[in-house]
Amino acid sequence: MDKTEVQQPVKQTKQGRRAERRLENQRREQERRRAAKQRRLLTISGIVLVAVVVIGYGLFAILNANGVINKNASTGTANSPSSAYTSDSVAPVVDNIACETNEQTIYHIHAHISIYINGQQQALPANIGINDQKGCYYWLHTHDTTGVIHIESPQQVTYTLGNFFHIWGQQFSQLQYPIELDQTSDWQVYL
Repeated sequence: MDKTEVQQPVKQTKQGRRAERRLENQRREQERRRAAKQRRLLTISGIVLVAVVVIGYGLFAILNANGVINKNASTGTANSPSSAYTSDSVAPVVDNIACETNEQTIYHIHAHISIYINGQQQALPANIGINDQKGCYYWLHTHDTTGVIHIESPQQVTYTLGNFFHIWGQQFSQLQYPIELDQTSDWQVYL
């Protein structure tokens, strides 16, 4: 006859119960430490976020008070007359564009313009936007007759051909521009 053995539950000794309680206590302590670490990380993250917001708001307030940020910066254009960044302008501000003794480098791009009058190409004069009498540069200016307009401003703004012509208009008599450029109609512009 085969005998099958039935296993009886093993009685736990005092030492076994103590070891089991010790393991359970260690598991609870690890869980408590993990929860405390998460609370610390959340607190630190919250403090950092508040500090970034406060510093950002402070910088905005300072720049706005000093005129670096202005109404036109939000629209990204330089069309309205003179109320923006003019603290260092040594000549009349044109379309919110200052004339400063140093060229700006924060936003620096080049654009090219070709002007044709009655089918004949006209050279764009050198030194448009450079005021030799005051020793300053408008943020839109030319250095030579290649048609390259240097756009060098203290902030990124979308400038228009109209802005450039307004600056040039301040110097029309000095630069002997073609009289046709003074007309307000019959213009065709190609991009």
